[in-house]
Amino acid sequence: MHTKWSKPVLVALEEPGNYISIETTQAASWAMIEDWPVEDGDALDQALLVCAAVGSGKKKPEDARRAFVAAALEAGLDIKA
Repeated sequence: MHTKWSKPVLVALEEPGNYISIETTQAASWAMIEDWPVEDGDALDQALLVCAAVGSGKKKPEDARRAFVAAALEAGLDIKA
């Protein structure tokens, strides 16, 4: 969960252009649980499941990165991936 991704994802959670850097599966999980602008979405649900699977060793951190990007796009967030 704490392993850094190959490339961080910059995401604007509060306003476009005001980016925070998400570099780990744990940071992605917290962002989706605490700061996400929507509560429902297929990609969001999948990303949360993938992040949990990384924590249990069933998925790789890069799988979580891809799922996080998909969830951010689904939510209409301004991202740089």
